[in-house]
Amino acid sequence: MTAPDAPFGPLAGLKVLDIATIIAAPFAASLLADFGADVTKLEIPGRGDGLRNFPPFRDNKPLWWKVTNRGKRYGTLDLRQPEGLAVIKQIIAQSDVLVENFRPGTLAKWGLDRETLWQINPRLVILRVSAFGQTGPTSKQGGFARIFEAMGGLTHITGTKDGDPVHPGYPIADAIGGLFGAFSICAALLGIARNGTQGEEIDLALTEATFRLLENLAIEYDQLGQVRERDGNNNQYTAPANVFRTGDGRYVTVTGSTDSMSAANMRAIGRSDLIDDPRFKTNRDRMRYREELDGVFRAYMESHTLEQVLADFTRENGAIGPIYSVEQIFADAQMQDREAITPVADEDFGTVRMQNVVPRLTRNPGKIRWAAKSLGADNEAIFRDLGLTAEQVAGLRANGIV
Repeated sequence: MTAPDAPFGPLAGLKVLDIATIIAAPFAASLLADFGADVTKLEIPGRGDGLRNFPPFRDNKPLWWKVTNRGKRYGTLDLRQPEGLAVIKQIIAQSDVLVENFRPGTLAKWGLDRETLWQINPRLVILRVSAFGQTGPTSKQGGFARIFEAMGGLTHITGTKDGDPVHPGYPIADAIGGLFGAFSICAALLGIARNGTQGEEIDLALTEATFRLLENLAIEYDQLGQVRERDGNNNQYTAPANVFRTGDGRYVTVTGSTDSMSAANMRAIGRSDLIDDPRFKTNRDRMRYREELDGVFRAYMESHTLEQVLADFTRENGAIGPIYSVEQIFADAQMQDREAITPVADEDFGTVRMQNVVPRLTRNPGKIRWAAKSLGADNEAIFRDLGLTAEQVAGLRANGIV
């Protein structure tokens, strides 16, 4: 059996130093760990990453923490102190990537400005994650996912037409930022490898990342002067597309982006006659009469059980999905067949189950080494690999540096 820390994946050998906190930037580092990068996470001694205090908990152990920071090595170091600064400079010299999300200028204040980092390691890729970017009038302001979602345009278009704006049930802007962070690191590394260039600094503003995903909003406003508003569960670009309640009180979502898919959906509800109806021939037509079309689909849904609805749509290859709770995701045959949820070794509970690596590589796949560990769990190994003696580490510990 392969040891959990044996090299694997396309990023094997890549050394990443993660000194970030909460979700977005640490998630970016964990995505790299999923594909084999050797990620060392350093936290403030005695306090640690704030995500350790986020619910849910089991036996007073943070469960969310175990997923967002999976697959890393865990050390403590107070880089605000001269002794800690000296140690982290040694680690930086041996790293390929540094991930941080302090407010802009904080690392420079501690003596780790960009020029100093590149003097230590000219090929270092520096990922700087912040609310609004490293420059600009609001660059010094902090923020969390709800701020990015609100100011990035997402919250404004989410919710019912006459209701309040609604945030997603998960801090999705942090996840968006993590994906952009991991992607940008890989892009920077590829550029360095191909062009033989020196290191790179990545300025990732999480508000901009959220806005980037809402790409139709900007051009719609620029060219048409239109401000996209909330419209509940309606899809504002295609019809039929809505959430419907079935006769047995369950919910499904339906979409029909193409003419052929719309026709399949109409056959599924027994209304082939609508396919050639001039009101519903093209997507532009269907959008014009979407309320009438939604009414037809709603009447069908309300008179059939979820099982009947899914069977009818499966028969016609229609586009439908039951709206799952996490319990239903765990029970779904497709998720089980794909092992989309996998057991992972954990120091507290033996094994815990969490989402598997996404996406899947055929020849050199990623994997999850372990769930995130306790504060400073790998201190001895981290500082031993750095060349520090046991006496030196003991001295640092006695002074609260590690």
